[in-house]
Amino acid sequence: MTTISFYKMQSLGNDFLVLDAVSCEHLPSTAQLQKLGHRKFGIGFDQCLVIAPPSVDTADFDYQIYNADGSEAEQCGNGTRCVARLVNHLKLSPKTALVWSSKGGIIYTTVKPDGQVETIMPTPSFDHAAVAFDASSCDGDGKLSVEEHAFAITPVSMGNPHGVIFVDDIAAAPVTTIGRCLSMHTAFQQDANIGFAQIVDNKFLRLRVYERGVGETLACGTGACAAVAAAAQQQLVSERVKVSLPGGKLWVSWAGQDAPVKLTGPAHLVFHGEIDLEALNCD
Repeated sequence: MTTISFYKMQSLGNDFLVLDAVSCEHLPSTAQLQKLGHRKFGIGFDQCLVIAPPSVDTADFDYQIYNADGSEAEQCGNGTRCVARLVNHLKLSPKTALVWSSKGGIIYTTVKPDGQVETIMPTPSFDHAAVAFDASSCDGDGKLSVEEHAFAITPVSMGNPHGVIFVDDIAAAPVTTIGRCLSMHTAFQQDANIGFAQIVDNKFLRLRVYERGVGETLACGTGACAAVAAAAQQQLVSERVKVSLPGGKLWVSWAGQDAPVKLTGPAHLVFHGEIDLEALNCD
């Protein structure tokens, strides 16, 4: 029997299965992750996060992200706060300020005295190559067409690929339908997270996100960063913006140009348990 400990965590309803690979060397296979991610037959989660020993000397830990379908993701903003809180909870490090090495780049987290976690994310990139975005798929107006409709979309990389669409009414945004189609559009050669953003004023926007490999989630940290960066590029928002998602609110700060993005919000441990990997029957 191969039993491992797991921690169920959430930030604004964006929920995670978090594994401590510093203390335990056994990790689920792709098939086992898919089983565990199912909300009827498993534990259920948007992403599985792995805290691992550092692969580079400049980091305290490695940070790995897997979607519910078993695919690996480059970055997860809300997840950064959960892994930071768990390191603090498990006393894996005496420090409250940590450096993480991820597939999407180096990130920095600080657990604040009030329990909020601040993450310094990578600098946003609007370079199409960084997003793996093929602009030749757009029409003459630079829009992407799906289901007989054309959408103006801003490709943004936050270490992972995003497409941001500005809408007048976030409640009416076709997130689950059009979001899914755009996420897998041929223009996004590695698929993408699609954010629908409504600008309320220059310090406040509302956001809903369709995440690749997951579907619409209650919150998306990198999606919030991408939306603010896209809005700032068009001079629609100020340097510090409150982002309201279905699961709650985040604060995003970006000074523009080559500056990194600062993402601040909550993270909570929901429960702790054990998994018998051999009992998952994934053959």
